[in-house]
Amino acid sequence: MSQYVRFLEEFGIGDVPLVGGKNASLGEMYRELSGDGVRIPNGFATTADAYRLMLEQAGAMEGLHQALDELDPADVNDLARRGKRARELVYGAGLPQVVTEEIHDGYRRLQDEYGEDVSLAVRSSATAEDLPSASFAGQQDTFLNIRGEASLIDACRRCFASLFTDRAIHYRVDQGFDHFQVALSIGVMKMVRSDLSASGVFFSLDTESGFRDVVFITGAYGLGENVVQGAVDPDEFYVHKPTFEQGHRAVLRRMLGDKAVKMIFVEGETKHTTRNVPAPKADRQRFCIDDEDVLQLADYAIKIERHYGRPMDMEWAKDGLDGKLYVVQARPETVASQRKATTLEEYVLDGAGKVIAEGRAVGEKIATGRAHVIENLTHLSEFVPGEVLLADTTTPDWEPVMKTAAAIVTNRGGRTCHAAIVARELGVPAVVGTGDGTTRIPSGVAVTVSCAEGDTGRVYEGEVAFHVQRTELGELRRPATEIMVNLGNPDLAFKTSFLPNDGVGLARMEFIVSESIKAHPIALLHPEQLADAQARSAIAQLTRGYADGESFFVQRLSEGIGTIAAAFWPKPVVVRMSDFKSNEYASLLGGAGFEPDEENPMLGFRGASRYAHPAYEEGFALECRAMKRVREQMGLTNVILMLPFVRRVEEADRVLGKMAELGLVRGERGLQIYAMCEIPNNVLLIDRFAERFDGFSIGSNDLTQLTLGVDRDSEIVAFDYDERDEGVKEMIRLAVEGCARNGIHSGLCGQAPSDYPDMAEYLVELGISSISLNPDTVLKTTERVLELERRLGREARPASSEREGAAAAS
Repeated sequence: MSQYVRFLEEFGIGDVPLVGGKNASLGEMYRELSGDGVRIPNGFATTADAYRLMLEQAGAMEGLHQALDELDPADVNDLARRGKRARELVYGAGLPQVVTEEIHDGYRRLQDEYGEDVSLAVRSSATAEDLPSASFAGQQDTFLNIRGEASLIDACRRCFASLFTDRAIHYRVDQGFDHFQVALSIGVMKMVRSDLSASGVFFSLDTESGFRDVVFITGAYGLGENVVQGAVDPDEFYVHKPTFEQGHRAVLRRMLGDKAVKMIFVEGETKHTTRNVPAPKADRQRFCIDDEDVLQLADYAIKIERHYGRPMDMEWAKDGLDGKLYVVQARPETVASQRKATTLEEYVLDGAGKVIAEGRAVGEKIATGRAHVIENLTHLSEFVPGEVLLADTTTPDWEPVMKTAAAIVTNRGGRTCHAAIVARELGVPAVVGTGDGTTRIPSGVAVTVSCAEGDTGRVYEGEVAFHVQRTELGELRRPATEIMVNLGNPDLAFKTSFLPNDGVGLARMEFIVSESIKAHPIALLHPEQLADAQARSAIAQLTRGYADGESFFVQRLSEGIGTIAAAFWPKPVVVRMSDFKSNEYASLLGGAGFEPDEENPMLGFRGASRYAHPAYEEGFALECRAMKRVREQMGLTNVILMLPFVRRVEEADRVLGKMAELGLVRGERGLQIYAMCEIPNNVLLIDRFAERFDGFSIGSNDLTQLTLGVDRDSEIVAFDYDERDEGVKEMIRLAVEGCARNGIHSGLCGQAPSDYPDMAEYLVELGISSISLNPDTVLKTTERVLELERRLGREARPASSEREGAAAAS
């Protein structure tokens, strides 16, 4: 072991004062994890003593004091002059002979390991002997693709000098560090030629929500600087840690990034010169790494996190010469892992304003923005993210724009209309059924949309002040009645999982189909049957990078459902098979030619009647293949499948038979199949239906509609639509008692318990197994149910000892 150069196996994380934070972490991983399959490029580091010896032999300390002691960091010009002088002093000092010789010896050892022509990465790692936690990340320079002894020594001198870059000097002043107590270690390691392949950043948790059961990976072509600095839109991947560790090998979710440019080395110039060049179009339209690489990185992340005992932020690079993946940096993740996820947010208006429109409130939030009236689909492209969307009504075609809106206001619709359902899932406030909102509110004016004042949603003129009140959830005991959540948007799954919950009572497949797939399943299978050339072209564009339309549909749907199932693992997630009506299917890309034209789609070709019908059985087969992939390949066996709108017992038998043919056999591999109880016939024949299903989820929206004979979307009879009507409640009572009599699960996933506390209490008194609520009502309803059960003499379950929704993989 030499005094001035140490190889990676000779130091670890406890040696930050010797080699700096970056090098100490690399040494720790190389020494402790290489044998466990984590690949770190070998290398060596100069010690802090080498830096001090250089300054001492050159007599440079006095000159550095003269350059820096009178520094005015607020004077940019003064900082630039003094920094330049300090760098010249350090670079001009040269390297002591003994240090040079030990660096040469280290270089020759790397040549023996990797070949004579090995190129090197030369990186700076600052440290302070009395401040072992100070890594000074990103403040000093890095030199890449270095070859030859002379170039290596020059790069080392430049690294030492970079301790006095303007940004590094300013950083130390801001942080209160003494320039002369900080030393610099140089890391020299095999250069991973990611300029010829890809690189990126990965985390052992989700960076947005702090959800710890996933590995989150980003990547792009070329050197990693673009991804680290956010200069490129990278590909993104998620892997679910618990099922991965059970042996399942599947990417949970992926998003294709634009990857418009890639950073490469410039030929014919100095070896550390880089440049961004346009990425080829064909490369941009595919992922920068394959699934095997993604899963390898997930394996690295899990092992590194387990070793350090905390969430980690890491960098990876794939070598275009040897085709191998390397970890080139790892440090503790310090943002998302520290975020408090168990906090209730309540929005409160601080001011008052003129009410210019009123309707039904959806959600409990407040938002401000500039109003933008969109009259039809042709104007959607004019909408600017952050505006308030005003429309007569919305359809699935509007959802991409709805995702970017600050709030949504519609003329028509009630609490169960499309705009309301989507707004809830997106977590944006919406006021629906205003009647004339689009005429009362002109485009371009500032408005405040408030859904925090009870059932009535209001649109105020101008920007009204409001604040968000946050309350820690604490350790809330669990009611005997299971409290589940309704969720269709995978983007909200990780965040929502932190709520106190017993799983997902309703995961709507339709949201994923309309948002992520966008095309009719039969059109994806048979694009050649489309008469519309534009639709054929759009489907070809959608499915680029996939083997065919079937692969596209199955992967997109399984990853969307899989994300929700992973977020709540191992709690049950009830996934309802598609329940679009024929007019909604027709609105999907290429769908018009495959759907009937019905006068009343609500009572038409929907739900189970479609599944075994020749007109849709190929589409249902795709849905089943996706769900089979979720349960078997992804290993997410907490998914329970649910059939909607099962009109007759014979229809149930046909659909269950079709599912079995497609590999989804009730009872096999623990598969449970539920049905929606939303048709009076389901209640009347509940004992016969119960022989075929493991549980029922009461859909109070449709059950109310069909019990009272009221079209819930008709404004003129909307006053007659009431989920608390005695007849509806009697239907629910008979359903709950029928489930109990047959020993199967009973739940309710309609709107009523979210909107009406008395309805939730009625369900609890009946002894229903579970109530599934919109996320914004979960906490308040849980507290009410706990109090009611206390009065009824039922014993609450203990609070979870871990955070709700996911347990740390470590």
